[in-house]
Amino acid sequence: PEPLRAILQRKGFPAAERELLYCRRNGIRPIASTDPEYPPLLRDIPDPPHVIYLRGELRALRMRSLSVVGTRTATPYGETMCHALIERLAERVEELSIVSGLAFGIDAAAHRAALACRVPTVAVVANPLPGVTPTQHAGLARDILEQGGALLTELHSQTRQNGSLFLARNRIIAALSAGTLVVESPASGGSLFTAHCADGYNRTVMALPGRVTDRMSAGTNFLIRNQKAQMILTADDIITELQWENAAPQRDTRTETPGDRRLTPDERGLLGCFRTDDPLSLETLGELSGLDPGELATLLVGLELSGAVRQLPGN
Repeated sequence: PEPLRAILQRKGFPAAERELLYCRRNGIRPIASTDPEYPPLLRDIPDPPHVIYLRGELRALRMRSLSVVGTRTATPYGETMCHALIERLAERVEELSIVSGLAFGIDAAAHRAALACRVPTVAVVANPLPGVTPTQHAGLARDILEQGGALLTELHSQTRQNGSLFLARNRIIAALSAGTLVVESPASGGSLFTAHCADGYNRTVMALPGRVTDRMSAGTNFLIRNQKAQMILTADDIITELQWENAAPQRDTRTETPGDRRLTPDERGLLGCFRTDDPLSLETLGELSGLDPGELATLLVGLELSGAVRQLPGN
């Protein structure tokens, strides 16, 4: 009886009007689950947000979406594979968008890879807009908006931050896409919860395998071993799992190593020092190649320009 009386007496209307004014002032678009603009995939889940708040392009929510998640303490292997997979998908799939959570690690790597490939990306945040969490990614959020992406939350302006909103946010990441890819994850964490939600919503769950000794691949290896996720080795595997084969004409089916074309013999020789995905320091490269610092620096510049290697913090 009490909620019914409150509705009939319109007790919530003043607060709703204040929220609408807040949204207008901050360029935020509230979308109710009964509105035609509400993402159809999100509406299909049993626990959809009644209202979502959006900044940016609504079109980014209506494309062929892939959710990409992973640990906040990503390894160079995870970041490299994340970029390579999204880059190949961008070449193969039209109307592609990448969904993630704007967190440190794999989330940020997924957003940046999408931006580098001119693919719209959607960041689902666990805070009221227009701010973002973490605040260190405010610049990344601006880039997302400038390149036709979107920021999305289910939290209104009066929501109190108590640190318990991230798991609820993760269900939205899982729901917005036809499939969720876990790039790296330890044995427990938010990425595995996102995969659990995606599985519960009858979405395709995929995972990138890693070495059995690598703690940051323990979660993905667990998903694959227990048949909770399909093992993904290439972008073509993602396309097959999501049945996107006809999403765009296939321009080139050859598997190429980045930078293995147009290299000089000396550059190819230096590239041969990289026998695994593990990073090598300048000192180690000098010892392996026998080159003096000047020659080494010159060849590394050529390899970086060709896309064969990239410099990590700390050289």
